[in-house]
Amino acid sequence: MSLRLATFNVENLLTRFDFTGFRNQLRQDRVIKLFQVSSEGVYQQLEQARVIAATDDTRQMTALAIADADADILCLQEIDNMAALQAFEYGYLFRMVGNGYRQKYLVEGNDSRGIDVAVLMREETRDGQKIELRDIRSHAMTTYRDLDLFDEELALTNRIDDKIFKRDCLELDLLIGGRPFSLYVVHFKSMGNPRDGLDGRQSTMPIRRAEARAVRRIIEDRFGADQAGTKSFAICGDMNDYQERVDVIGRRGTSYRFEHQVEAESALDVFSHDGFAENVVRRREALDRWTLYHTRGPQEQWLCQLDYLWLSPDLAAHNAGRRPEIIRSGQPYRTIFPPGHEVERYPRTGWDRPKASDHCPVVMTLDLP
Repeated sequence: MSLRLATFNVENLLTRFDFTGFRNQLRQDRVIKLFQVSSEGVYQQLEQARVIAATDDTRQMTALAIADADADILCLQEIDNMAALQAFEYGYLFRMVGNGYRQKYLVEGNDSRGIDVAVLMREETRDGQKIELRDIRSHAMTTYRDLDLFDEELALTNRIDDKIFKRDCLELDLLIGGRPFSLYVVHFKSMGNPRDGLDGRQSTMPIRRAEARAVRRIIEDRFGADQAGTKSFAICGDMNDYQERVDVIGRRGTSYRFEHQVEAESALDVFSHDGFAENVVRRREALDRWTLYHTRGPQEQWLCQLDYLWLSPDLAAHNAGRRPEIIRSGQPYRTIFPPGHEVERYPRTGWDRPKASDHCPVVMTLDLP
């Protein structure tokens, strides 16, 4: 019996317009900045037209990436609300893939922009095993005090009664063909702006570290710290941190070289340092583990993994001969691929947009013990 499990940050699957760019140019789309717009009413009309015109191509590519992942259970990040998820599933996935995801789960979380984590599930796996939800729990309201996770680093930017998860940790208790499987879907704190001499990643790392510690505590409290490794669980989502990266050195018009770097520290060390869970993407070769291309000009460009499937030790060992797939055909053309790893992009993909997402779906076929 096999199960295909995937995670994908689809980026801003929204049902609303954001007009704040008229008064805050940092939030204004770059194409609008090319024109002089004197009236807020005209700005709103232009912004609506721009978003609607661009969205169809984008969501077709998002759906193609999901279709290529062909998952039985799909963990998603950056979903506006259930209405957005339903409209996308019916209008794009069902029409394009031909086999819809009838089970949909989303709980409103804590994100200030209103983007949430969600789960789409088929009624059965591809080999006919029933997928059943036994229970679902949101941990969006859990505070640092609740889990005794507050420390001096967090005190610089947070209070003890603040919520730990900046979006949510959505916990699903499932039966797959009668076999128990627990799923934890997250979207950790994004890397912010530099602060107090630290770059955006370092300045926000204490928050992500606390989120990772909280996920681990939730799992250990449920199963027992000494028994958690023997259970079938997966932690999935965009964790906005990486333990390694591939530096891309060079510029367009010249040759590139690629250097693999291991980070001195990461918030995700909470999962890996003692074998609590395995990042199965590490089973791929070093230059082929990335799920996102980051750049701020030729002096700062690298490939890194932000999107994860962490498996419990027992589940990982049971699937020792397998490795996950990374779907990269929805990447924009500006993404720089190491030699020999290039893929054919989806039709109408642009240099920067439209695209399926800056993130890549990660999917793995699992046998449950």
